[in-house]
Amino acid sequence: MSETFTLRPIGVLSTPWQTLDACPRNGRQPDPMPVCEAVVFPAFVAGLRDLEGFSHLILLYWLDRQMQPAEMLVTPPFDGTPHGLFTTRAPRRPNPIGLSVVAFEGFAAPDRLKVRYLDCLDGTPLLDIKPYLPSTDAEPEATMGWLAKHRTARRPVG
Repeated sequence: MSETFTLRPIGVLSTPWQTLDACPRNGRQPDPMPVCEAVVFPAFVAGLRDLEGFSHLILLYWLDRQMQPAEMLVTPPFDGTPHGLFTTRAPRRPNPIGLSVVAFEGFAAPDRLKVRYLDCLDGTPLLDIKPYLPSTDAEPEATMGWLAKHRTARRPVG
């Protein structure tokens, strides 16, 4: 299969981070995380209707500044063992699609969403916004595979 796809950004993400080294891993440190913005292009603003009332959102974005190719074996910084790329949340992927579950803190303007726990560079292209639904997106019996041994109450893994 040699299909290619065309993606069109619906907006851009505004964060305080200008370099990959400065960008927080998994958007959970420092605590509290700063408020960032998802700026939605005019053609898509009508799609934000009725977003009030959701506490969390799923943001999908294009990691446009990933300069290194994906490697199928990844050694996370907190674990000395190589693991398959698809068992990690490493950013270098065949398709550099980022995903963050963010806290939605309301509108800064009709085209600007205030969010926390975003972990990408300033100016990252926004691909999609979906409401986070605890009834659908959280599974209390889900397991974490090899990552379970690294889980602590305050520190996310991956």
